[in-house]
Amino acid sequence: MVVEEKIPSKIFYELLQPSETITGNRYRTQLMRLSRALKEKRPQYQERHDKIILQHDNARPHVAKVVKMYLETLKWEVLPHPPYSPDFAPSDFHLFRSMAHGLADHYFQSFEELEK
Repeated sequence: MVVEEKIPSKIFYELLQPSETITGNRYRTQLMRLSRALKEKRPQYQERHDKIILQHDNARPHVAKVVKMYLETLKWEVLPHPPYSPDFAPSDFHLFRSMAHGLADHYFQSFEELEK
């Protein structure tokens, strides 16, 4: 008998208010929430794996000292981000084309509507 494991599609996401910007401390808080959500929503994670492999770019909040120190305590592996090259850089035009088409004629009246 094969039992399919139902895996939630979203582990964690957070939208900032339009006036907010991301900082090292804010990104660290998001990583804390991600770690907590991972343990809650994917309990099999600790049985199967010891670490997370994280890839993020080298934007200031991602390489802030508080973030690096926190990632060390989690023992998450951070893949090095390659230097910028137009050959390797993802293009929003190609990656998000279907989303752009779906939202092309839609106008949101409020931030709450956007979240939905």
